[in-house]
Amino acid sequence: MFKPLEIFIGLRYTRAKQRSGFISFISMTSMLGIALGVTALITVLSVMNGFESQLREKILGMASHITITEYHDSLKDWEGLGQQLSNQNSVLGWAPFVKAEVMLSANQRVSGTLLRGVLPKKESAVSDIAKKMIVGQLGSLTPGRFEIVLGFELANYLGVSVGDKVTVITPKVTPTPAGVLPRLRRFTIVGLFKVGMYEYDRNLALINIQDASRLLRLDGGVSGLRIKLDDMFQAPWVTHDLAKQLTPNYRISNWTMEHSNFFKAIKTEKRVMFIILMLIVAVAAFNIVSTLVMVVTDKRSEIAILRTLGFTPSSVMCVFMVQGIVIGLIGTVIGVIAGIALALNIETIVPAIEHFFHVQFLPADVYYISDLPSQLEWSDVRTIAVYSFLLSLVSTLYPAWQASRINPAEALRYE
Repeated sequence: MFKPLEIFIGLRYTRAKQRSGFISFISMTSMLGIALGVTALITVLSVMNGFESQLREKILGMASHITITEYHDSLKDWEGLGQQLSNQNSVLGWAPFVKAEVMLSANQRVSGTLLRGVLPKKESAVSDIAKKMIVGQLGSLTPGRFEIVLGFELANYLGVSVGDKVTVITPKVTPTPAGVLPRLRRFTIVGLFKVGMYEYDRNLALINIQDASRLLRLDGGVSGLRIKLDDMFQAPWVTHDLAKQLTPNYRISNWTMEHSNFFKAIKTEKRVMFIILMLIVAVAAFNIVSTLVMVVTDKRSEIAILRTLGFTPSSVMCVFMVQGIVIGLIGTVIGVIAGIALALNIETIVPAIEHFFHVQFLPADVYYISDLPSQLEWSDVRTIAVYSFLLSLVSTLYPAWQASRINPAEALRYE
C-alpha cells in the first residue's frame, strides 16, 4: 500500500517545520496525549492485575479450594471421608475444621470473631496460616489445654499478647438454676498471626479442633473438611465429580462459589477502567485529525503540484496517512516504554511517595490490602499497543481522504 516515495514525502512533511507553529504544537500534544494514555492504561491494568492476584492468594491462603459439610448435622466420619478424598488425583491435601461465630472478651473489650477449630498437623496442607505466624507456632495448640491463636489486629484491639487470657463466649447456652446462661471458656493466647489481609487479621481466631468440638458440643464431630487442589481453577469440575461420587447428604462448595461475586466485580472494574482510559487515548488520537486537516490546508498547492507530476489520489492519501501513523506510532512506543517502566516499579515508587508526603493511599482498616501491588501482563500491553495504533490509523483516514480529493486546477488558480 505504501510506496517508498510516498513514505519519503510523508516523513519529510512530518520533519519539516510548518509555517504555523500551532500545527506543530497540536502534533506534539497529540503524541504526548497518546503516550500519557497508554502509560496510564498499562499502569492501571497492571495494578488491578496485581490487586486481583494478591487478593486471590491471600483469600485462598486462608480459605479452601473446596469445602465439604453435612446437611443439618456435624460431620462424624470425617477421617474415613478424608481417606477417600486422598485417592483423588487432583487433591493435594485435606483438613477437618470446626467453625462458629463467637465473641472474645478481654480488658473490658468485646469483639465478634470467627472461631475456627483446626488440627495443626493437617492445617498446613490446606492453608498458609502456619507460615503467617509472627509469634508462636500453630503446632503449639495442644488439645485439652484450651489454647488460642489470634490475628494480629484482633489482639491489638483486645489489648492482649502471648500469655494473656481471653474469654470465648459461644452462642451455645447452658441451663442453670439461675436461668439460661451462655457457655464461657477462658483460653490462653499462645500465638499471633498476620496474613496481611485485614479481614482475617481482625476477625479470625484459631483453637485446637478437639477443644472446639467440646466447646460447641459436637460430640467429636467437625463442621466439615477443607480441601486443597493442585489447580485451584479446576475447583468447579472437581466439585461436580465429587458430588456424583458422594452421598446426597453432603454439601460441596468451592471458592468460585463463595467468592465469585467479589472476583467478578474486580473483572468488571478492570473492563470499565480499560474503556475509560482508552477514551483518553482516543481523544489524543483524534487530535491527529485536526493536525492533518490544517496540514492539508497548508499544503494545498504542494498537493496540486504532486498531482500534476503524476501522483494518484491514493498516493496523496498515503502521504498524509504516513504523517498520522508516525505521530501515533511514536506516541504509542513512548507510552508502552513508560507504562512498562512504571508498572514494574510501582511497588517502589508508591511507598516512596507515601513516605515523602506522610500519607497512606490504602489504609489497612478500609481496604483488603494495604500496599499497591503490580503484575504486568504482556497480553495487556500488546492489546493496548494494538488498539492505540489502530485508533491513530483510523484518525488519519478522513483528512488524508480530503487531501486526495483536492483539484489541482482549483488549488493553483491564484498561485
